[in-house]
Amino acid sequence: MKVLKKYVDKYWKGFSLAIVFLILEACCDLLQPTIMSKIIDVGVKNRQMDYVLKMGAIMLMITALGALSACGRNFLSSSVSQKFSANIRSDIFKKIQNFSLDNVDKFSQASLITRITNDVTQLQNFANGLMRIFVKAPILCIGSIIMAVRLNLRLSVVLVAIVPIVGLLILCNMNIGYPYFVKVQRALDNVNSIMREYLSGVRVVKAFNRFNYETTRFKRVNSEYGKLSITAMRIMAVFSPANAIVVNLGIVVILWIGAIHVNMGDMEVGKIIAFINYMTQILFSIMMISVVFNMSVRARASAERIGEVLMEKNTIEYERNTKNEFKYMGRIDFEHVYFSYNNDGDKPVLKDINFTCMPGETIGIIGSTGSGKTSLVNLIPRFYDVTSGTVKVDGIDVKSMNKDELMKKIAIVPQKTILFTGSVMENIKWGRENASFEEVKEAAEVSQADEFISTFPERYDTRIGQSGVNFSGGQKQRVAIARALIKKPEILILDDSTSAVDVTTEANIKNRLKKYTSELTYIIIAQRITSVMGTDKIIVMDDGEIKGVGNHEELMQNCDIYRDIFKSQLGEEMISND
Repeated sequence: MKVLKKYVDKYWKGFSLAIVFLILEACCDLLQPTIMSKIIDVGVKNRQMDYVLKMGAIMLMITALGALSACGRNFLSSSVSQKFSANIRSDIFKKIQNFSLDNVDKFSQASLITRITNDVTQLQNFANGLMRIFVKAPILCIGSIIMAVRLNLRLSVVLVAIVPIVGLLILCNMNIGYPYFVKVQRALDNVNSIMREYLSGVRVVKAFNRFNYETTRFKRVNSEYGKLSITAMRIMAVFSPANAIVVNLGIVVILWIGAIHVNMGDMEVGKIIAFINYMTQILFSIMMISVVFNMSVRARASAERIGEVLMEKNTIEYERNTKNEFKYMGRIDFEHVYFSYNNDGDKPVLKDINFTCMPGETIGIIGSTGSGKTSLVNLIPRFYDVTSGTVKVDGIDVKSMNKDELMKKIAIVPQKTILFTGSVMENIKWGRENASFEEVKEAAEVSQADEFISTFPERYDTRIGQSGVNFSGGQKQRVAIARALIKKPEILILDDSTSAVDVTTEANIKNRLKKYTSELTYIIIAQRITSVMGTDKIIVMDDGEIKGVGNHEELMQNCDIYRDIFKSQLGEEMISND
């Protein structure tokens, strides 16, 4: 739990003050049985009503002080634990935001969600419990033992037998329970993963009527989670009754011994009652200690999972506060680039990639599915780092560029279009927050998004549902293109970003983009050959390698793969006419 030291250092003052209130409350609880014994053995026994009233008033004042301490402790514990958990969540979120895609790939999305929600909640509950009852329990337990020993040394012999047994039970509880709660949290990851996948693909499930399959799949992981939770809780549940039995047996023994000594006349009834009260407090505190260890086991498992995220080393480090003198504006160079996911050198996705894009050029990249087109462009904004070789932007290795400088130059519309909850205006302004309405409208007109936005009653203030649920695939793509254009980048990358629009709309977008992109480097990744035929240079990819570079006419003469793609999409007649 070293990863939590930062947060402990930040909130220790509030935590310590809560513990002070808690200790004061525990002391008030410890004094009451002793005062009660005096009331019985002195006031009641000798019929001294004034003594009873005086000690009763003292008890009331101690109770009031304990109640005020409890209020202060509750206020502080709630405040500190909430701030503590909010701080951890914020840091986890920031950490995830700075992850490279390599880092993100190590954790499933469902697992990250579980860690930032459920696991942090486990720590919050534990921190809150520490300040409310968990610290009080051992104080009350130790204090009750001390007070009981002071009260009657002979009866305290019973404690010598009980305390070690209870300590052993708690130790077994902790050692046996921890591995199970680690498994429970992993099972919860699986439940969240299935649920998230279902909600993301609910339209596909409906379209294929796969409700029974999804129900069975969820039932399987949910059942596994339930079984592991039940097993873990059963193991935990064994120890609380065991502790109660041990302590209650101790109370029975005390009553038996006490009765003998009262009959003999060498022990007072008040002290036996007080001793039993202390034994009851010991029982209560032991039960709480058992809960403490149960929650500490879960908190420990959650802390380790949170630590895995916070301690994860980013695979991509950016230069800080660097100022580069750029030789070119929008130039891209790939020099002998090899790339493998997760540095798996045995299975390179890209092999010996060499090409140059000059400012003002329009580059088309085409190839079969899995040929490495998206992997190639992901290296330009440095979503991943090359395994070997160099990627340069404006003549400078992207590894030596400041993150903000690099991202400022590039706008990318990914294969999977994502829109965010909010208005159309807000989504387009993601590209540049300070853009004016005229600039937003211009970008939307170029991407042909204004065409359908203008038909909405609220126009650019139209609300977009979660992930753009109320927009069609083509509409989402056009809004995403407008979002990229408004950034006014030096390099624009469209990764198969017009696949969901009709041919006419695509042609209109291409025509408008020609003027808009005349001074920037424009890269188009496409499956349709018509999308790249008019570009200045076409790169043909196959199995992670460049198989051809040139314009349409050159590739029709020199590249068999390009010619086969053309033939398969447009037919033999077009080849003859061409």
